[in-house]
Amino acid sequence: MSARKPAKNQPASFEWTPENKAWCDEQLKKYPPGRQASCVIPFLWRGQKQEGWVSIPMMEAVARQLDMPYIRVFEVATFYTMFNLSPMGEHHVQVCGTTPCALRGAGDLIEVCRRVIGEPHHPTADGKLSWAEVECLGACVNAPMAQVSTKDADHYYEDLTPALLEEMLEKWRRGEKIAPGTANPKRHTSDPEGGPTTLKDPALYDGSPAAPIGELPNARPSAPAE
Repeated sequence: MSARKPAKNQPASFEWTPENKAWCDEQLKKYPPGRQASCVIPFLWRGQKQEGWVSIPMMEAVARQLDMPYIRVFEVATFYTMFNLSPMGEHHVQVCGTTPCALRGAGDLIEVCRRVIGEPHHPTADGKLSWAEVECLGACVNAPMAQVSTKDADHYYEDLTPALLEEMLEKWRRGEKIAPGTANPKRHTSDPEGGPTTLKDPALYDGSPAAPIGELPNARPSAPAE
């Protein structure tokens, strides 16, 4: 897991872009007066998307913006491992190491990252790549997999192999785009290889749209309002 201490080298200041400042102003409207601290996670996440990581000046700015003690913002940023407390690469590869992925070869993917990129949470010299091992990302059916984060998006790449991941890393280093999703040509999204194997009898569904609950055969009448 990530080291939960801020980087030693910090920027002198932090400032929202005009677009993100406008976004923050809109988010604050969702909360009643005195409850603006509820925005701390969205603000930190937006800041990380802007800068690539969460710096101390960013935490201080968010604390002032939400009128909350800096230590409270610091506690949130250091608790949640989705926040990077030091600069990451342009493509930050988060390899799932939880049991389903581990059983399907995540350890081999981690070895590729160590060999090609280096130590976790340390970007390559060209700033293109970084990596970390993370807990379950919720795509166990297509294990092993990784989430790759950039400033613009977070995408899942599934059914990975060591050779395929190494090829992808080199493409990202060259600035190439890679379509997210499963890398298994025999799989459609999260279906089994070759397609669904159950509920295939055409008699199970006649193609008509779903009816409202009250119009279904044998539907129980709604309970009267008290």
